[in-house]
Amino acid sequence: MTGPAIEVSNLHFTYPDGRVALAGVDLTIAPGERVALLGPNGAGKTTLMLQLNGVLSPTLGSVVINGVTVSAKTIREIRCQVGLVFQDPDDQLFMPTLIEDVAFGPANFGVKGDELADVVDQALDAVSMREHARRSPHHLSGGQRRRGALATVLACRPDILVLDEPSANLDPVARRQLAETLLGLHQTMLVVTHDLPYAAQLCDRAVIVDAGRIVADGAIDDVLADEGLLAAHRLELPWGFNAHSLSAARAARAGG
Repeated sequence: MTGPAIEVSNLHFTYPDGRVALAGVDLTIAPGERVALLGPNGAGKTTLMLQLNGVLSPTLGSVVINGVTVSAKTIREIRCQVGLVFQDPDDQLFMPTLIEDVAFGPANFGVKGDELADVVDQALDAVSMREHARRSPHHLSGGQRRRGALATVLACRPDILVLDEPSANLDPVARRQLAETLLGLHQTMLVVTHDLPYAAQLCDRAVIVDAGRIVADGAIDDVLADEGLLAAHRLELPWGFNAHSLSAARAARAGG
């Protein structure tokens, strides 16, 4: 790929009740980039996320994935390329066993036999969940369920991952394990989150959305260091964190 992985142009979206959720969003993400999508509740983050694989369709404007415009005619191709990982694993884990959940997506895309077995094993290995393959998802811990949901998406071999609040409701160990898993992946990644330290751990770039518009876009260290910008859009680092410490931790991680 020489062009953008994601190219959003003049994107507008209005819900049937008249609420304007997106009001002219322009966003370009290069292949392999890791971008944090930040903003207060109701800013339009989830609406934008759902546009990227055609769950919602623009009122005006366009979304182009790897050179292909999202439309009713291209929806199957787009959903092979863009994998959404929802905040609630129950949205993606509904079969009797985890291995059946992981096989469900690729099987629906026509993958069969040994190839299906291989992609399922690879997805489970990528999230360190092979030993839990035969367990019911309902018997897994919160962190295991989150990684299992990620495996269901990875099994479809997407080029782009879009994750909605991946750290929500996870204990510290599960947060760390999921971060390690995500950092080991090579897909283009858009991380929708309120968790600013987690965003800094995973991403190099941050985009802030508020009132359906992009209000900031830059290196994540610069965005998180701008206390006035964060405050203006109802974002803040938790007590004990600051932009300098997060930047130092990122540098140490990259060096290690």
